[in-house]
This record gives sequence, C-alpha cells and structure tokens, in this order.
Amino acid sequence: MTLNRVPENDSIARQRSSHDDTNKTSQLALAKHDGNSSTKSVNSMGDSDNDDMRLKRQVGLFSGVTLIVGTMIGSGIFVSAGSLLANAGSPGLCLVLWAACGLYSLLGALSYCEIGTLIPKSGGEYIYFLEAFGKMHKFFGPILAFIFAWVTVFLINPSSVAILSLSFAKYFISPILTAIHFCPDVYLSYVIDRLLATICIGLITFVNCYSVSAATRVQNIFTVGKLTAIAIIIGGGLYYLGLGYTENLEIGFEGSASSFGQIATAFYGGLWAYSGWNNLNFITEELKDPYRNLPLAIIIAIPLTTICYVLINVSYLTVLTPEQIISSDVVAVDWGNAVLGSASFLIPLGVVVSVIGTTNGTLFAAGRVSHVVGREGQSPDFLSYIHIEKKTPVAPTLLTVNMSIIQLLTIQTERRLFPIKSLLGMLMIIPGDIGTLIDFFGFAISIFYCAAMVALVVMRFTKKDEHRPIKVPIIIPIIVMVVSAILVVAPIVAAPQVQYFYVLLFILAGLIFYVPFVYYKKRVPGMDSFNILMQKLLLVAPTTSH
Repeated sequence: MTLNRVPENDSIARQRSSHDDTNKTSQLALAKHDGNSSTKSVNSMGDSDNDDMRLKRQVGLFSGVTLIVGTMIGSGIFVSAGSLLANAGSPGLCLVLWAACGLYSLLGALSYCEIGTLIPKSGGEYIYFLEAFGKMHKFFGPILAFIFAWVTVFLINPSSVAILSLSFAKYFISPILTAIHFCPDVYLSYVIDRLLATICIGLITFVNCYSVSAATRVQNIFTVGKLTAIAIIIGGGLYYLGLGYTENLEIGFEGSASSFGQIATAFYGGLWAYSGWNNLNFITEELKDPYRNLPLAIIIAIPLTTICYVLINVSYLTVLTPEQIISSDVVAVDWGNAVLGSASFLIPLGVVVSVIGTTNGTLFAAGRVSHVVGREGQSPDFLSYIHIEKKTPVAPTLLTVNMSIIQLLTIQTERRLFPIKSLLGMLMIIPGDIGTLIDFFGFAISIFYCAAMVALVVMRFTKKDEHRPIKVPIIIPIIVMVVSAILVVAPIVAAPQVQYFYVLLFILAGLIFYVPFVYYKKRVPGMDSFNILMQKLLLVAPTTSH
C-alpha cells in the first residue's frame, strides 16, 4: 500500500482520491480473482501503524448492530407513530406500512451491502456517487455527490439531530414538571426545551470528539437500555391483547387512505423511524472485517427493528384508541400512564435513553460524511482533518454543534423557516414543527435512495469485472429505485406542499458553491491561514491518503 506524503510546507494539501486518481481506488478494491488476499489487505488498513493519520478500525459486529439498531430506534416510533396512523387512516394499513417500511429498508440495505463491499470506503452515498458518476463528465459527473453532501451536511443530518434533541427535551422534562405540578408558559417552555436539547447535543458531541471507542460504548449501553424499554411496552401490549383488548385492532382497514400522495406522506413517517439503516456504510473504513460484518449486522439489525416497530404499534392499539394516538405528542408516555400506573416513569426514562442513543449514532455517522467530503476536496480542508491522538473527526462534529447554537439564538419560535443549516442539529431545533421536519427528511432522503440504486445499476456495467463479495439480484435495487421514485413524485402530484419546493430549491442552491469552489477550484482568501489556525486550536492534521 502506497502512502501519499503531505508536503511539509503545505499542511492543507487536498486529497482528491476518487475522481482525480484512479490508482487510489484500485488500492481499496478487492482483487478480481482472489477475494481472500484483498480482504486481509483491507482489514489491515487502519491497524498497521498506530501513528498513521487515519481513522482506525475499532467497530466490531456487536457495535455495528447496536449502531444500526440504536440509530434506527430513536424518537421515530414515539414521534411519528401518530403521524403515520393519521395519514394511513386505519390501524390495519398503519401496521402494513410499518412492515413495508421495514422491508423497503432491508432491500435497500442489502443493495448497499453490494456497493459497500465493492467500494470499501467511508462516506456512504457520497463516495458511491463519486465512484459511479464522477468520471463520466468533468462538470456533471461529480455534481450528484456534491449535492448529496450539501443536502446531508446542511439539511438531513441537522434535521435529524434537531428532531431527536427536541424529543429528548420533551420526554425528559415532561414527567419532572408533572411531578412538581409546574406548568410553564409558552416562552419558558421554549427556553427549557432548547436549553435541554443543547445540553444533550453538547454532551454527545464531547463523547464523539473524545474517542471512537467511547462513542461505541455509549451506543452499546444505550441500545441495550432502549431494547429493555421496548420489551416492557411490547410485553404489556401482548398481556392486554391476551385479555381480549382487540377493539381498536378489529377496526382493520376501515377508513384507509386511498391516494398515493397520502400513503407516500405516511411512508415518510416510517422512513424517519427507520432512518439509520445505512449508517454502517458511512463508517466502512472504521468497521472491522467489513466484508463479513457489514452484511451480517444489517441482516440482524433491520428485521429485529421491524419486529419491534410492528409489535409496539400493536401494543399502542390495544390500550389507546386511534384518535388518542394521533392527538398525542407523547404516545409512549400516554400508554405507560394507562398500563403501568406508578411505574409509568419507566417509559419516559426509556424514551430518553432511546433518543440519546440515536442522537449519538446519528452524530457519529454525520461527522464521517463531512470528513470524507473534505478529504475528496469538495469542502474546506480542515473538515477532513482528524485529531492527532484520538483519531476522531473533531472539526466536522464541532461545526455541526456551533452552527446549531447560532440558529437557536437567532430564530423565533413562531417562524416556520426552511431548515438551512445546523452545524447542525441545534440549527434545526428552532422551527419546532416536527411533522414538517419529518416531511423534509422523507422527501429529501428518497431522492438519494433512488439515486443510489441507479449508481448500483450503473456500476454493474462500468465495474462489471470487479470482484463483488456480495451481489444481490438486480430486481432488488430496481424495486427500491421505483419505490423511492414514487415517494418523491406522488406527494408533489397528489398534494403539493411548499416544503417540497423548498427542498428542491435548497438542492439547486448547492450549485452556487459547486461551480466556483469545486469545478473551478477557487479558494476563499485567507482559507489557508484559517485551516492552519484550526489545526492548532483543535490539534488536528490531514489524514494519510488511502
């Protein structure tokens, strides 16, 4: 393996590896005829030298499973359960959609296994788009990868962290205020929620900057905690089901939504709840034995999550009416009050544990995306640097947090602004409309899921001779591609809303930065000095090129 040396007089040298240097890609690819030797080579990367400036392979199978499960099971099952039921129109269709979202996620994840083992690099869709389309055209080839990075860094990840942190604040403070019989006014409630959300993000940021192993330990512990809380809900629901509480379930499919637009909108709530199934693809370079652990973690995690989601909703429906679920902001807490009595405090505690774990997993993966984008030369250089001792992407993580704080302090509660940036999570806390943020997320992410499947099909032809440890039937990515396209088009045609226009406008706005800074490679005056300043302040340095 050849290492590119960073010039001594240029600490901000860029490392554009995917579309500027074909040989570097081949260093990571598997040999065409000998997968074993290549697997050993890839597994040894990141472990050969403790002084090597690269992200280390520290994530094993168990941590991989907890990263997927712990990221997927967060606030979605608690926040979007009522939203999905409202859009579905009936308990029967609601349960079918929860299962369908799980199947969609599993098929998508299997397709990502093929791409992730073909291109064993971190960065997820960003690096896949760059590999699939980057060399096709000098101008248009890298655009999709840049647009994905633009939307992910400034929209998807911020909105995810914002929703999660708001959910944490709501579930954490609600039982405390109830216990002390205190009902704050709207302004005070706003301040308390934002303050708690900020504290949550700040603590998780510290853990992720401090150590990869610390972040994975936190993920493991909180995932076990959230599965315990879920077991309590499922167990209670099955108990009541055995007692004959089936009235709400007997409604079946009566009143089900019939329009594609409404069903697609309901699907968005499910996509939010299942988001995170592709997180391991963002950290492939830190995953031990990725050719084994990537598919195995997915096969374990996604069916487990799907079963939990369906049974949790069955449990809700055995105790609460559909109207109560739809109108409730804290469905799990209402269920706990009705079933557990004096032990009902366990539910908000479990939700808090669940949301913290999901926020940790989301922030863990989000930092890697910004890191890889910087490494490929499509964002400021300092974002590609890692801590010289901890080997963590400190700068991207802190960027997300700092921008969020600025947004928190400058936007008023009543303003329904389109989320622009959350350096990232706290930026998105301000709009406060969780339903709208979920629609933002579902619409935007469906576009890129569809594009990823197109990339897989394209690479079946452009990289047809490359060795593939995993090769899924072509019908699987085609199904995911078609479903994703429907999820993008159907809501616009059936029930157009202004937020969909905002998402498209935000995507196009990325071209304003792409043309001068990526295509023409212009540099902002003073950026070199700023990169050096960041190196000194954060104790970070450029990574060794792969």
